[in-house]
Amino acid sequence: MSRARLRWIGVLALSGALTTGCSNPNAYSDGMAYTEGAAVHAENADALLAYEHSVGVQLDGAMIVPRLQAIQAACRDARFGACTLIEAQQSAGDRPSARAVLRMAPAGIEPMIALAGEGGEAGERSTRAEDLAVVVRDNATEQDRLTKEMARLQAFEARRDLSVADMIALSERIAATEAQIEAARRDGAQHRRRIDTQLLTVQLRARDGEQGRSEIAMAFREFGGTLATGTAWTIRATAFLFPLAIVGVALFALLRALWRRRRRG
Repeated sequence: MSRARLRWIGVLALSGALTTGCSNPNAYSDGMAYTEGAAVHAENADALLAYEHSVGVQLDGAMIVPRLQAIQAACRDARFGACTLIEAQQSAGDRPSARAVLRMAPAGIEPMIALAGEGGEAGERSTRAEDLAVVVRDNATEQDRLTKEMARLQAFEARRDLSVADMIALSERIAATEAQIEAARRDGAQHRRRIDTQLLTVQLRARDGEQGRSEIAMAFREFGGTLATGTAWTIRATAFLFPLAIVGVALFALLRALWRRRRRG
């Protein structure tokens, strides 16, 4: 079979795959690559929402680091269900703070928030949801299209009358399609993960009064350095302006002398 004929057949196969894929945009059959046993139900809108929560908690400064460690331990031990620690950071000093980002099973969100806020004061809290229905549908359609295209390409590959050039071109096309299928499956798995779990960001801060006292104490500690810096800048400014002051005084004296001479004349 000539290269031109093979390309023509390939175009027909691809067109057929595209027509099949577009004719049923809601297909979720063999293209889905989500976690084993999971399925998307159109009647359950919540299953297509990716939730993200953010909560702020004010604690005594000495409690912040231990509380961050407790959150990490609870996530590591899956105390409230499946949990993955994405980020954890802390800042010590006069204004300590900490931050933890977790991906958790939905049932564990509230218990983890309660653990974070134990003995503290709850601050701001926000929840947002991103609707992934469209991207999930498009991903399923793309996987279905690519799977059918792969089946057609493999059917051509089984022919025994292909030339070497045709076989090379067909192998390249099959490899490219396999890569596209794998990428679509990874995207689908990520979508499913975002739907099945929820993102929680916990921000731990020192209490407002404690922060105010820390800032006052810091200002007293920095008094000497601030005074030295201000004195140095004053000296520099004086040295910079001193020549200008001399020129100004001389100019003023000259103008005054000229004015007096004019009055006498």
